[in-house]
Amino acid sequence: YQYARHIKWGRVWQSPTDLPMLALGAALALAVASHALYATFDLIGRRYTKHTLKTPIVMAVTFISYTFNLCIGSLVGGVGFRYRLYSRLGLKMGVITRIVTMSMLTNWLGYKLLAGWLFIVHPLPLPPSWHMGNHGLQWIGAALVVISLAYVVACWRMGDHVWNWRGHELYLPPPKMAMLQMTISALNWSLMAAIIWVLLQQKLPYVDVLTVLLIGAIAGVVLHVPAGLGVSEAVFIALLSHRIAEEELLAALLGYRALYYILPLAVAGLLYLGMEVKARR
Repeated sequence: YQYARHIKWGRVWQSPTDLPMLALGAALALAVASHALYATFDLIGRRYTKHTLKTPIVMAVTFISYTFNLCIGSLVGGVGFRYRLYSRLGLKMGVITRIVTMSMLTNWLGYKLLAGWLFIVHPLPLPPSWHMGNHGLQWIGAALVVISLAYVVACWRMGDHVWNWRGHELYLPPPKMAMLQMTISALNWSLMAAIIWVLLQQKLPYVDVLTVLLIGAIAGVVLHVPAGLGVSEAVFIALLSHRIAEEELLAALLGYRALYYILPLAVAGLLYLGMEVKARR
């Protein structure tokens, strides 16, 4: 509210109309590429659990879950939708739990590695009100990199080893799978930042946009706001408004939400409805 009450909203709504169609098309293509890439995350879970659902079905479930996760939070979207859809497709609860765990692990492993590296080598000046200077951000980055490397080392030393814990089988994936997890996740975060960068018409360096997006992701997780609504916008304005007009920033972020959140949600809603109707029949 503190930020929004000073915004000239007329200029915000005008900015998308000034956006070239080529830039809008490129942003849409990047959004499609990111969602398609994320839809492969559960294929790693299929390899991990050795279930036999076909690839298009697994990718459809992942796409639906991810889209609802973006808009209404991970508990209902990322977890609830997977349990409902996979159980209707015949998977047992233990298998679904391992798929959900592997998917979330994949997403945040790539984040930790990418964000940690950027926070170390490219820390952006933080507002004084955040009570955490650049060195604080670099320490966080170092911790994130250490966690990511520790996971890779653990997979290298103990990959494919099975532990039984309270009736559940737990094991670390082989190191090649761990590297694949980090690679596709880091690429997905990079595609998300590229959408905003394109909508800003490349007026800021791409690496700055990526760094701010990753910082905003931390804020969104800490505050537990569904879709990070208002949180991401506040972070972008706080860190970049001295370099580009706030109205342009907000216009790009609203365009990003439309292309990456709202449009896929409409598609996922129809796809989910179709799967529900088919299951009832």
